[in-house]
Amino acid sequence: MGKTKFSTPLLFQSKLLCFSLIYLFSAVILAVYFTFSATKCIFRSSPLDPLQSPLFSYPPSYGEHKYAIPTTRSSCNSPVYFSDYMVVMKEMRQLCENSNSTSLGAKSLRYLQGNAESFGGNLSFEKRISYFNDANEIACGFFRRFPISKSGITANSNHKKCLYRIAMEKCNGLVVVSAIFNDHDKIRQPKGLGTKTLDYACFFMFVDDATVNRLHFHNLISRKSKKHKIGAWRIVKVSSEYLYKNAAMNGVIPKYLIHRLFPNSKYSIWIDAKLQLVIDPFLLIHSLVVKENVDMAISKHPFFVHTIEEAMATARWKKWWDVNGLKVQMETYCEDGLEPWSSKKPYPSDVPDSALILRKHSATTNLFSCLLFNELEAFNPRDQLPFAYVRDKMSPKLNINMFEVEVFEQVTIEYRHNLKQSGANVGPKVRMAWLDLFANGTCSECEGYLLKMWGESQD
Repeated sequence: MGKTKFSTPLLFQSKLLCFSLIYLFSAVILAVYFTFSATKCIFRSSPLDPLQSPLFSYPPSYGEHKYAIPTTRSSCNSPVYFSDYMVVMKEMRQLCENSNSTSLGAKSLRYLQGNAESFGGNLSFEKRISYFNDANEIACGFFRRFPISKSGITANSNHKKCLYRIAMEKCNGLVVVSAIFNDHDKIRQPKGLGTKTLDYACFFMFVDDATVNRLHFHNLISRKSKKHKIGAWRIVKVSSEYLYKNAAMNGVIPKYLIHRLFPNSKYSIWIDAKLQLVIDPFLLIHSLVVKENVDMAISKHPFFVHTIEEAMATARWKKWWDVNGLKVQMETYCEDGLEPWSSKKPYPSDVPDSALILRKHSATTNLFSCLLFNELEAFNPRDQLPFAYVRDKMSPKLNINMFEVEVFEQVTIEYRHNLKQSGANVGPKVRMAWLDLFANGTCSECEGYLLKMWGESQD
C-alpha cells in the first residue's frame, strides 16, 4: 500500500490570504473593544434611523472637510437619550401645529421701531438695563433695515417683497440657521437627517459679498440664478456694508435675533459655521429642549465657569484686541452686581460654548436674546462675556439646559476656520494697554468678584 499524503489546507497555502484574515480578525476585535469600552454621551432607541445619503457633492477644490478638530473624552456625566425618530417627528409636528406664537408667549413682547445710526440703536447703559425687568416693549435691533439681497423680488399687491423674506416668514416650525461673513468658514452639510426632516425644517445660511464671491469661484452657486441653494442650506446674501464694519458683529444678528428674522418659527437651532451638525435637528430639540421643559439649551464651556476667566482668555489669546474695552465691560458688569459662579446659582456654569444654541421661541427666550444682543452692540461680539450678566439680571428668569461638553462634541464635528495669510478680523486694531485684563492691580469694581472667584473673600 502506498503512503498517505497529507496536503496543506488551501487556507494556509496563500500567505497573502493568511495575513488578510489576521488583519480582518484584529480589526474586528479592536472595533468591538472600542465600541463597548468608549463612553458614549448619546443613545438612540433605533441607531440606524435616521440614515440619509450625502445631501450635496462639493468639488474637491472646496475642501469642506479641511481642518477637522479631533476630540476625545473619557467620561460623560449626563448622557442624552434620543427617542425613535418617527415618534419624535409626530410629537414635534403636533407641538408646532397646535401651538401658535401667542401660546408660546412670542407676541407678548413688542419691539421698538425707529431710525438710528446703528442697527441696534447704540443704546446707553441706563437705557439697556431699563429693559431687564418685565419689559413689554424693548429695543431689539432693526433700527436700520436688515439688507437682504434684492435678488428674487416679486410683485405683491402694490409693493415689492423679497422672496427670501417670504420664505423666512413661511418657516413656521423648526428653523436651523448659520452664517458666514468674510469667507471665514466652509458651508458644511448636516448629516444624519431623517427622511421627513427637510419637509418640515428650514435651513438658512446668511452670507456676505466675500463669501458669495468664494462660492462663485468654486461654481457652487450660479451668478444668473435668483434662487441659491446648496444641499440643505438656502443661501441668503446680506449686504454687510450697511450693517457693522466688523464681520463677527454682523454674524451676531442672525445668531441672536432669529425670532425676529423668522417671526413664525416655534423652535430654532443656531449652529456656528465652524460646526457640522451630525444629529437630526428634531431629535436635538426634542431631547434637549422639549423633554427637559426648558426655554433654551446650550453647552457648558469646556474650560471656564467664571465670566472673568473667559474675559481674561479673550484678552490673552487676542480674541478681541481692545483690552481697555474688555476691562470697561467687566467693570460695568461687576459694578452692576455680576457675581462669580457658585453652587448657589441655579445654573452649572456662567460660561457657555455658544457655537450651538437650541431655543423654544418663548417670551423669555426672546427677551434674553434681545438683551444679549444689546450688550454685544454696546461692547463687542464676544457673546460669552455678557451671557451670565444678562441671564442672572433679567426677569422673568430663563429656564436653561446647560448640557455637558461631551454631548456637544458628539452631536457636532468642529472644524478650524479658513486659514488666511492676513489673519482674522477680530476687532479694532488698537494698542493693547495690558497683556492681561487685570494686570498691575487695576481691578477696582471687580476686586470683590476676583477675590470670590479665587476663594480669598471673607464674605
